Amino acid sequence: MYPYETAARGEWELETHLNYTQVGTTAFDGRVAPTEGQTRLAAELTHGLTDHWELSAYLLAAHRSASGVDFAGWRMRSRFRAPETWRLPVQLGLSLELEATQPAFSDSPLTLELVPIFQRRVGRWQFTVDPAFERDLSGPEASEGWEFEPRARAAVTASRTVTLALEYYGALGHLGAILPAESQVHQFFPSVELRLGDELSVDLGVGVGATAVGDRLVFKSRLEIPLGGERR
Repeated sequence: MYPYETAARGEWELETHLNYTQVGTTAFDGRVAPTEGQTRLAAELTHGLTDHWELSAYLLAAHRSASGVDFAGWRMRSRFRAPETWRLPVQLGLSLELEATQPAFSDSPLTLELVPIFQRRVGRWQFTVDPAFERDLSGPEASEGWEFEPRARAAVTASRTVTLALEYYGALGHLGAILPAESQVHQFFPSVELRLGDELSVDLGVGVGATAVGDRLVFKSRLEIPLGGERR
């Protein structure tokens, strides 16, 4: 999930995303390795260019029992947000991402992702919708167009340090050729975010897949660490 907020001008921050798939795919799909028992790490370095525009670079790694730790790929992302002075009915943002992945982790060596961001706060509740569109720039599905992968999050502030959330991630197939319901991916992640003072935050969640395809049980974590510059 990508929020509306971006890093402040001059701010640096590091995020680490560590996920473990307890129940997932169990056989190779071409050169793509099974996900069950796989641990994935994404280390994300972000810099705020302005108060409404940030750039991020990711390093991706994975651990499989058959091969140990592997370099999985990299990502480059640019995220923008509309200023509050526009007084829009919802907070509006846009993320553009380019991802290069090793063959064991994706059948597409190069992928482009476009994510509009819609966010609204109502009292202690915050609602975010990210209708993501992804396109393979190379690989066997490069000519099939854009895929639709909607995401959504509902979160409630329980206290100054605790936020409870439910996240949804879907993969519905290519636009104009939506997959039948039994072949779609629908995952739900109950999670808790802990604020450790004004500087650090930790997010822990468990994901459950609602269909037989994709990953059916995933444990995820996110750690956000400020590295300097002015924080909003």
